[in-house]
Amino acid sequence: MKRVLRILGVLAAILVAAFLIFRVPDTDADEMWAKYGGEPSQRLKLADGRTVHLRDEGPRDAPAIVLLHGSNADLMTWQPWTENLREDFRVIRYDQRGHGLTGPAPDGGYARDAFVDDLDLVADALDLDRFVLAGNSMGGSIAMGYAIEHPERLAGLVLVDASGAPIERDGGGNLAFTLAAMPGVGTALSQVMPRSLIERSLSQSVTNQAVVTPEAVDRYWEMARYPGNRAATRERFGTERVPFTAEAVGAVDVPTLVMWGEEDALVPFVAADWYMEHLPNATLVSYPGIGHIPMEEAPVETVQDLRDWLSSQRIAEQVAERGTGT
Repeated sequence: MKRVLRILGVLAAILVAAFLIFRVPDTDADEMWAKYGGEPSQRLKLADGRTVHLRDEGPRDAPAIVLLHGSNADLMTWQPWTENLREDFRVIRYDQRGHGLTGPAPDGGYARDAFVDDLDLVADALDLDRFVLAGNSMGGSIAMGYAIEHPERLAGLVLVDASGAPIERDGGGNLAFTLAAMPGVGTALSQVMPRSLIERSLSQSVTNQAVVTPEAVDRYWEMARYPGNRAATRERFGTERVPFTAEAVGAVDVPTLVMWGEEDALVPFVAADWYMEHLPNATLVSYPGIGHIPMEEAPVETVQDLRDWLSSQRIAEQVAERGTGT
């Protein structure tokens, strides 16, 4: 018996030593702000005293578009769209709680309602009356939740491979997300977090592998290790995810554009069908051969489809009126 206990003790010591050796430390907050928080970034103070990392670009009197990133991403996922839209629209994007340079939420809350409330605080802080709201993945679920709670503030809704539909994924998916959701495993892995895991996770999320650049992988890896973000991720993955009901979604009459990569391995295309079945005022655009992040994988096609839809909803006409002074 004593021999078994000694062997177990040695194994435990080896595991602890390996953990300490391979543990990846947090990034330095000041260094991350110097690297990713330059112009036009700002620290926006909200009514509850918190600050968020935000970029607000384009003419202030132009129609506003707010962009919400997905799980474990950050505001830079919208860079291609922003570069196209900011000449004609006011484009607003921010790192959500537990992500990017915003960091963890002091209240430790990561249910969808907390993200929805944050968006309302951001809109109030920027004096936004009505705006177009777009979200990808988790951000799409938050956008849908906001449309359910505050439809009067939205001129349009854009769901890009949005989560939230009561659809079960049939295998596949994202390795990092799968491991993070495992009790115990996710906690240990979040402390080790090799860069190779982040690279593989991003690669599994997209079909256009040109998106998986060394710079993109570095950003995901560094932002995941921003002080407090790892604990926030564990808390968020441990929070129950409640899908939308057909009744709640069916009550939203906001003009909606549903955009979906047909090869999405994280939120399958059948989820787009569910949204289209229940949203009363929706248009679908799908992308063959594209995965979970269409705005990065096919930026030219997706932003043009967005512009065409905005024009069809007469939102873009506000830009022309502003330009002519009428």
